[in-house]
Amino acid sequence: MMMQNTPGGSGNRIQYATPGGVQPNTPPPDFGQQPKRILGLMPNFRAVGADVHPPPPTVKEKFKIATFNSFDYSAFAFAALDAYPLYVAKDYPTLGNGWVGYGQYYWRSFTDKAVGNYMTDFLFPTITHEDSRYFTLGHGRKLYRAYYALSRLFITPNDSGSNTFNFSEVVGKGVQAGLGNLYYPATGTSGVWVMTEQRWLEQLGRDGLTNIFREFWPDISTHILHMKQANP
Repeated sequence: MMMQNTPGGSGNRIQYATPGGVQPNTPPPDFGQQPKRILGLMPNFRAVGADVHPPPPTVKEKFKIATFNSFDYSAFAFAALDAYPLYVAKDYPTLGNGWVGYGQYYWRSFTDKAVGNYMTDFLFPTITHEDSRYFTLGHGRKLYRAYYALSRLFITPNDSGSNTFNFSEVVGKGVQAGLGNLYYPATGTSGVWVMTEQRWLEQLGRDGLTNIFREFWPDISTHILHMKQANP
């Protein structure tokens, strides 16, 4: 379902394609802005604040976003958190136990995230001319904003400023899940195809929840944590 007047919609890029990223002589928005890091830890390089419409990212910028998200210091910590449930569930028994076994899960989780980032933030957006950034809505009822955030898994602006199917997310994450078969054992508890589909759906689900968190982070930081708004 395509939505009208949503961030990244047709026309925004023409109107705001200026070196500074916003219209000249237009005051910057004072709400719904996104920091580069959430709470100084979680990388938020893909998020664009409400009512801010920057020019499309260049190929170099797409590569930088993927690289920052993959090798930021926080990526190593989040990989440890991602690996732990897999280790406890023993989805791949042949990877072993103890610290050695956990290490086997850890580097695979880290690789999953890095490969996924380069697929969805760089390679496929470059091929399909899509913009994989999350454009904050920041307006309207909370339920609608949550729906909007989830819809961005399937809808994204292209480099011309028109909304299109999000091949970068859906196909990129699918390719990442498939490539995982190169370094995950074929002896998973549910079979190769089921485990591949499971990895794909988990990645999509995680990105959907991340979009919702990004959408409401300005509200949380302002009204609950009473933090100063980020600059757009």
